Amino acid sequence: MQKKTLRVVTVGTGYFSQFHYNAWDRMHDVEIVALYNRSSAAATETAQRYSIANIYTDFIEMLDTEKPDLVDIITPPETHVAFVSAAIERGIPCICQKPFTPTFDDAKKLTEKIKQKQALVIIHENFRFQPWYQEIKKLLSSKQFENLYQVTFRMRPGDGQGKDAYLARQPYFQQMERFLIHETAIHWVDVFRYLLGDVKNVYADLVKRNPVIKGEDSGIVIFEFEKQIRAIFDGNRLADHAAENPRVTMGEMLIEGSKACLKLEGDGKISMRNQGDSHWTPHTYQYTTDNFGGDCVYALQRHVADHLLYHADLHNCAQQYIDNLKIEELIYRSAESKQRLDLR
Repeated sequence: MQKKTLRVVTVGTGYFSQFHYNAWDRMHDVEIVALYNRSSAAATETAQRYSIANIYTDFIEMLDTEKPDLVDIITPPETHVAFVSAAIERGIPCICQKPFTPTFDDAKKLTEKIKQKQALVIIHENFRFQPWYQEIKKLLSSKQFENLYQVTFRMRPGDGQGKDAYLARQPYFQQMERFLIHETAIHWVDVFRYLLGDVKNVYADLVKRNPVIKGEDSGIVIFEFEKQIRAIFDGNRLADHAAENPRVTMGEMLIEGSKACLKLEGDGKISMRNQGDSHWTPHTYQYTTDNFGGDCVYALQRHVADHLLYHADLHNCAQQYIDNLKIEELIYRSAESKQRLDLR
């Protein structure tokens, strides 16, 4: 039987693309056959590093010439509608980095087009694939918490202070009209839904603390789920937390139940404490702090490759992901109206 190989083409060579290329390069059944980028110099450097044979400066030409099995779109959101549309018009599955599109209306229209074409578009929403959330999902399923009360995440990456905030890594962050929720907290919207189920309502209070950026960079969002379970996202990009590398988990999580509590620390360690105990007990599990977010980029892309090559189940296709964006839109409306709003 002939060995299967997934033929991938990529779009973009910005900061975060390094994690995508590294992940594909480590998969024995995947080959990056071509790369598109506006800058030929950046494309050449990436192609040489990962032994990519073909470089294009015309995206459509790359699709029509290579006829790939998958397109990996690793560019800012302003480019996504055009790139995704071109791929689905040709029946080519694609992975699209988040934010999915610049606006919710764009996302609705593009998702409707994806449905009409019966196309496959997976959003590169990778936080649910971080090893600590995969482990926490198992622990929550074990019922040892009994009645779950609350999940709190304090996001504290510490990278948002001063006039040079974000410029070294992702400078377009400074110009985003919507920032903390649209670019960053959307990860925890997805994580909370992965861990807890459907959101019933939200209340949000958002603030801009660094005057050099356009969007909000601090805020608190309260989510309500079934059985009076609440989740709190408490985000501040200017403050940090106790970790050698604040970007490993980007913060700390506390889960509280009637019989047990769980603590996620900034280095990926998980501890448990039973009701009435005065100390935390380390919980042992397998994880890494290599690459971004516990190697979650590899985990997501492996997940997609397994679906396309071996028909494994699939998370976060566009038709599923649009619910995250509905919640995001509700968060901004709540912050503007200063009211708790129901998800309808």
